[in-house]
Amino acid sequence: MIDFIDETNELSREQIIELEKLLNFAAEKQKVEENSEVSLTFVTNDRIQEINRDYRDKDTPTDVISFAMEELGEGEVALSGVELPRVLGDIIISVARAKEQAEDYGHSFIRELGFLAVHGFLHLLGYDHMTEADEEEMFTLQKDILNEYGLTR
Repeated sequence: MIDFIDETNELSREQIIELEKLLNFAAEKQKVEENSEVSLTFVTNDRIQEINRDYRDKDTPTDVISFAMEELGEGEVALSGVELPRVLGDIIISVARAKEQAEDYGHSFIRELGFLAVHGFLHLLGYDHMTEADEEEMFTLQKDILNEYGLTR
């Protein structure tokens, strides 16, 4: 299940439906359990800068931030034996930044939103790009998902 929150009121219903289809496609490709949950929130540059500052100590706007729920914090204990849906976490996307980047890269706004949503989704699944090898794996995977889905540059 994907919970969409558009704090900007800038996205159309069609764009949200397209992103839902794309994330469900990515979930199938990654063999994510059915009934797993993720939230996708669309915000302003000011709001994403605030989140970036408060949670990542970086006082600048960015395009996408992910908060994985499956990473246990210090002192937290995993629940076992309880049949709960898998809650992957939250993806937050700056709409203004997505528009700027779509223009910079010369592709559509929906392609950029899709790229950012898949990028954030893969972070929730544990992928990262801290090393060159990890970056190669993650970026190849997101490109393959977008191309297979048909959301190309």
